[in-house]
Amino acid sequence: MKYLSLSFLVLIGFNLFVWYYVAAARDEKLDLYFLDVGQGDSELLVLPGGAKVLIDGGPGKEVLFELARVLRPTDRYIDLVILTHPQLDHYGGLYDVAERYRIGAIIWNGREGQGKEWQDFWNLVKSKEIPVITLGAKDKIRYGENLISVLSPTNQLRNSSELNNSSLVLELEAEGAQILFTGDAGFEVENYLTEHYDLDADILKVGHHGSRTATGLKFLAETTPKIGVIEVGENNPYGHPTSAVLSRLASVGSRVYRTDENGTVHLIINDGIVGVGRE
Repeated sequence: MKYLSLSFLVLIGFNLFVWYYVAAARDEKLDLYFLDVGQGDSELLVLPGGAKVLIDGGPGKEVLFELARVLRPTDRYIDLVILTHPQLDHYGGLYDVAERYRIGAIIWNGREGQGKEWQDFWNLVKSKEIPVITLGAKDKIRYGENLISVLSPTNQLRNSSELNNSSLVLELEAEGAQILFTGDAGFEVENYLTEHYDLDADILKVGHHGSRTATGLKFLAETTPKIGVIEVGENNPYGHPTSAVLSRLASVGSRVYRTDENGTVHLIINDGIVGVGRE
């Protein structure tokens, strides 16, 4: 087993816990950045204590510009990169991230992608000897008092004919708040989640860019997010987000932010109170 920098990996029962220990003074707030990378997903979590987790990297180099706006110029280390599933609008920019930043480890669902871009990315990961860890439902990542639970995929969903349903679905519990990151998971996954978990979210990363195939009423009734964030490109050809999804979010009282309208969305959480950063 390869160990992450300033951390060690502990396997307990059927759950994988990734523990981080840092010497720096504890930062008592949680910073969430839903990065404006166009028609794709990318989120940066800066956890209390300073560890940085990047979930997905969007389709291309846009992620580098957004990271440069958020992080100090000398800050070239990302503790964890999490790839939800192997579609270009989620992993395309991770090639550039792996070139420019040192990465403690990459977490993925074990589902292989296709094409030259995918092979180029993994060749770069291997050449840089970045540790790669496969996670699925019931696994957990812990850093101090912060907990990331992997809710999906199960083995069956990982191998689904619908690639979107193989997405890693993550629940972050930190600073008295719960945040759901759903990748591109659709109704089938949402139904699995509502049947197997007691879901409640302060913040929801809206599934599949606001597509009509995700963010169902039953799922929203269970999660009741106060805030929904949609990562979507301007003038995209897919009609994202759909009016149906926006209506469903409104029906449960969610305040909606969109990267095509708001740019990078920065949410600051401290002791359960959510604020909006002014960039």
